[in-house]
Amino acid sequence: MHIDPPFDLDTYLARIGIGILPDTDAAGLASIQRAHRLAIPFENLDVRLGRGISLDHEHVFDKLVHKRRGGYCFEQNQLFLRAITALGFDARPLLARVWLMATEVPPLTHTLVLVQIGGHRWIADAGFGGSYAPPMPLIDGAEATAPDGAQFRLGTHEDHGWMLERKGDPATTDGRTLHDDWQPQYSFTLAPVASIDLELSNHWTSTRPNTRFTTLSVVSLVLPSGFASLTDRNYTRRNGDQLVQTEIESATAYRLRLNFVFGIAMDDVEVGGLGLF
Repeated sequence: MHIDPPFDLDTYLARIGIGILPDTDAAGLASIQRAHRLAIPFENLDVRLGRGISLDHEHVFDKLVHKRRGGYCFEQNQLFLRAITALGFDARPLLARVWLMATEVPPLTHTLVLVQIGGHRWIADAGFGGSYAPPMPLIDGAEATAPDGAQFRLGTHEDHGWMLERKGDPATTDGRTLHDDWQPQYSFTLAPVASIDLELSNHWTSTRPNTRFTTLSVVSLVLPSGFASLTDRNYTRRNGDQLVQTEIESATAYRLRLNFVFGIAMDDVEVGGLGLF
């Protein structure tokens, strides 16, 4: 029987810049999710480099914490779930369908976390690359406002369980939002999710030809008052009233942008392997 090593909570908290253990309440959950998203970028660069995405616990911790890389939802929310469980939260994973730009029912390519706090259920998500969604109580009609000003609401859906929607500035997203009105983000059910379910969805997401993560190099990071995203060579950064939109023109500029904005260190050979220039 495989036994996972103890979770190194102190090193994780240092990585996300938290020096005091948060309480196991809604405010504590929000603080750790927020710190995680501010510190650890969302990215799929290992997919584009042909390295694949491993969900081995030690590998994920080493990549996102020790090596200070980022990851996409299956890595991010695995790390986040293990961290909040180590803190004492009662939590488990869920699987979701991402509806951004979908023209038909999308596959289960996203994972988030269901948390029990004081007898009430909450959803939390440290791995959604589309924008920053704060933790929310699992209540039909629940609403929340993100620090960047975007509004989120939860509702039940006749066919797909629960639906999370967003209304806000498209510049504080990864580019798949084209207007500032309500737009579905993802749907999910509360069905139990086993490790093998996550492995299956992760494999599909990281290997399926002609999909977002196998055809585009995607990087994003939550900012104190906004969002920065880099999709292939297209860069957008909204922080408060400041907006920058540009196309990266060289491999050197791309590598520097990765480092200085997103905190990802890659050499020229790795950047060349992305095939963007």
